[in-house]
Amino acid sequence: MNGRALVGRNVRRLRVALGLTQEALAVDAGLDRSYVGRIERATENPTVDVLDQLAAALTVESCEVLRRPEDGELPPAKMKAGRRPNIV
Repeated sequence: MNGRALVGRNVRRLRVALGLTQEALAVDAGLDRSYVGRIERATENPTVDVLDQLAAALTVESCEVLRRPEDGELPPAKMKAGRRPNIV
């Protein structure tokens, strides 16, 4: 797994575990929501400063954002989609 994919997986894993949306994490970290999405999709290459901001917002040490998954560890769960209630 390359570094960007590893960071994206861990940011998503930690964000979902805290029940945060990408938008909420972005606000807490002082980043743009679309930038957080691109980090999670591994299309951005965040700086060490950005990793520190994300780690602080996720209340973990910076090294946790770079943690390799254990053998057999499942990918992060998905959160319930959407911000608006379903209109029928």
